[in-house]
Amino acid sequence: MTYFSALGNPLSGSGVPTSGAPGITAWRALLALAVVFVLLATTGWTAVRKHQADAGPRAAALHAWEKGSFAGRPLPDPDASPSRIARYFAGLTAAQQRGLAARYPLVVGNLGGAPLEMRYRANHTALLQARDTERKRMRDQRLTDEGRHQAGQRMHRFESMLRPGRQILAFDPTGRGRAAEVFGDLRDAQRVSVVVPGVDTELLTFEKTARQYSAPVGMADSLQRQQHTARPGMRTATIAWADYTAPAGLGVDAASGGPAEAGAVRLNRLLQALPATSVGPAPKVALFCHSYGSVVCGVAAHQLPESVTDIAVSGSPGMRADNASQLGTRARIWAMRDSDDWIADVPHMDVGGLGHGADPVADSFGARHLSARGAVGHTGYFVPHTHSLANFAAIGTGAYQDVSCDSSDPKCSFVPGAA
Repeated sequence: MTYFSALGNPLSGSGVPTSGAPGITAWRALLALAVVFVLLATTGWTAVRKHQADAGPRAAALHAWEKGSFAGRPLPDPDASPSRIARYFAGLTAAQQRGLAARYPLVVGNLGGAPLEMRYRANHTALLQARDTERKRMRDQRLTDEGRHQAGQRMHRFESMLRPGRQILAFDPTGRGRAAEVFGDLRDAQRVSVVVPGVDTELLTFEKTARQYSAPVGMADSLQRQQHTARPGMRTATIAWADYTAPAGLGVDAASGGPAEAGAVRLNRLLQALPATSVGPAPKVALFCHSYGSVVCGVAAHQLPESVTDIAVSGSPGMRADNASQLGTRARIWAMRDSDDWIADVPHMDVGGLGHGADPVADSFGARHLSARGAVGHTGYFVPHTHSLANFAAIGTGAYQDVSCDSSDPKCSFVPGAA
């Protein structure tokens, strides 16, 4: 249950003035004050302070990269466009590319525009180094018992990510950590699905053994398998994208747009760097945004590349917009929420920077409503044999005729330009 749930949802209850009626401004002000009080009382006043980015191995790697050179040439700006990065690597031999990845794994592994296989190789090297670091910390008597235990957890996570066949597209062990993983062949995909997760996403929650479909890896793997089952002839790839700093817990950060704004920049960089296929045009892309991930997608929407055709949100607290048209994108907007998802109790508001705006499943928002039948709770949308997962796969593969609606909403069943 959220910190908001104790407040209920007074803006949607009977007896509350409708939008534009006298007293609604006072109601919203009072609600905002109540929400702030609950959040600050629960998470502490220090939660509203800006958190400084932890100095860590990637910061050191970037510093060395910026000061370094390779094969007698300066290294490109790591923030350069993917096309410029691609041109730089095209000028290197295969042996030089491998050497650069080995020397700067935490830079090359996260570099949009670098060859995919080289990024996978670089991140494998970075994971080996991170695993060995945590293994040493497990025996470091200067750490507390809790510190050594956490080192053991991280070490086992990195060992799992090092298993043969895993395609790690991004990796940064700094602080709580970030990562992204590819399922399928991204280089030859006709359609690419990107799973954008929400609160409490970090390296330790990137994948789970219990409740596996509540974690980014389980979500993306489940979606990729369902897409292959639904349309086996379609070349698809799915990315578990946990490469942004998600809010930790349901505190002030989760109620604000700061983490979403930073995440939106990173999400758009990923999308702009997706490679053209080796056998045809650039793939079409669908975003599947869960919980706070839908806030990230909402903020990113107005700058999405044209390759993004669909945005599907589930368990959304809002997209920081009053309606779908305000998102500023030509992508189709889809929304679903199952009947026992606690997110329905969150006040859909935006007052003083708190809250994420209108409810995407409200008729007035203008999204196409999707059936979530079979999903249970806030994290059940990617579980096999649910209507929610089948709908995601239909959207991801462009099989719009197979989408099942939550109601008789004509916007769901009629999709202009469906392919």
